[in-house]
Amino acid sequence: MTVLYILLGVLCALILLYLLLLVRPKGRKPEDDRLLCEYAHRGLHDDTVPENSLQAFAKAADAGFGIELDVQLSSDGVVMVFHDYSLARMTGKEEKLKNLTAGELQALSLAGTEQTVPAFSQVLALVNGRVPLLVELKGEDLNSALCPKVAELLKDYQGPYCIESFNPLLVKNMKKYLPRVYCGQLYTNVCRDKKKYSPLNMILSSMGFNFLARPNFIAYNDKDRNALPVKLATRLYKAPRFVWTVRTKEELALCRENGEFAIFENL
Repeated sequence: MTVLYILLGVLCALILLYLLLLVRPKGRKPEDDRLLCEYAHRGLHDDTVPENSLQAFAKAADAGFGIELDVQLSSDGVVMVFHDYSLARMTGKEEKLKNLTAGELQALSLAGTEQTVPAFSQVLALVNGRVPLLVELKGEDLNSALCPKVAELLKDYQGPYCIESFNPLLVKNMKKYLPRVYCGQLYTNVCRDKKKYSPLNMILSSMGFNFLARPNFIAYNDKDRNALPVKLATRLYKAPRFVWTVRTKEELALCRENGEFAIFENL
């Protein structure tokens, strides 16, 4: 019985550790309420306007929608706007973005159009504070070189913006350079998506790195709005709720009914 009591005590301690520390965000509303809005996922794109293009961002800004976009570094350290790590889907080039220079990337056509891979600085100049920006930091490893580069471009930007990432270390590092920035943790059930129950995937799927990221909001996969980690972070600890990717008017209506801020496309 003594062993059983010890095991129960350890289990209770682990549950309390998870509830009180590991999953706990630093949920709060932003200083600028304009950030709590609906965002066009990779701009307003369609069959003729490619995602994450200057044309898609111009359409979204002209329509008054917030803009969600993705950033990563070129081989020469320029912050570029592009979602995939591979260039194949959007440009037809079988190469990773990080292996090409900014000049080489801007010579590539996006989805066979005249649009090319934009630099983040170009997007900031184009939007120029007209609508809020939701900037996703791309990164699958411990390399945080993207953070100071993004912060340098944003420090004098006059428009509203917030930051998010699937990588909690990037969320944590971003706060070193922009201490007052509004940051969010992107969430999906990684074990389900990758069909692999590794220790890292299990911790990510439980939102167990929130103690590192201390996110202000949670941006979750619409499949996971009822997942326990999402409910704990957003209901118990009151972190604002962003949801992706909303693709129908019915889903958008549900988000509004739930008090979620939709990241939408093709509406």
